[in-house]
Amino acid sequence: MRVSAVVFDLWETLIDWDHDANARMHSRVRERVGFDFRERWNLDRDRYTQPVRTVLERIGIPHDAMEEVVAIRAEFVRHCLVPRAGAVDTLRQLRADGYKVGLITVCTEDVERLWPESEFAGLFDAEVFSNAVGLSKPDPRIYLHCCELLGVEPHEAAFVGDGANDELAGAERVGMHSILIHRPGEDPLWPEVLDWDGPRVTSVPEVLEVIAS
Repeated sequence: MRVSAVVFDLWETLIDWDHDANARMHSRVRERVGFDFRERWNLDRDRYTQPVRTVLERIGIPHDAMEEVVAIRAEFVRHCLVPRAGAVDTLRQLRADGYKVGLITVCTEDVERLWPESEFAGLFDAEVFSNAVGLSKPDPRIYLHCCELLGVEPHEAAFVGDGANDELAGAERVGMHSILIHRPGEDPLWPEVLDWDGPRVTSVPEVLEVIAS
């Protein structure tokens, strides 16, 4: 695979989505505000492209509970924002080998705000957070924006992700190469990539082998 840049998804690619911690977070917010927070949150189509307080206000979080709910959500994100095995070393190796390294993540403002505290800080040449740019995968503009920040053409970049949000096909539609990542011994998480016939890996370090092939 002849590329000069590698762009990564975040959730279920570089970090895990902790379902139990997510459930606890939603339960704590529900106890504080008195309604099913998870249902209202998931129904808001713009939750990943607007400031988190804007979304929380829109779904009915009372003003006097706002800061507490923001803190509960931040605690969950901080808990999850831990690199998968080999992720940090892989990112460092890619840059040492001369590749540009990018990030495109569909996320809330919590992730961007806590990013400087994480082990990922300083490891990317370009970081694109959906909430900051007002775009979400698979909008072609979010991939093109990242490529522009990296200073590469789409065909010079590989995108690595678990397949959520039609992200792999979205990357290929703009000319990027796509690599599927899923857990070893398990099927991919998303139905649209169950029959994926392109490159795939079951750990972040394997990306090094794929792009070198």
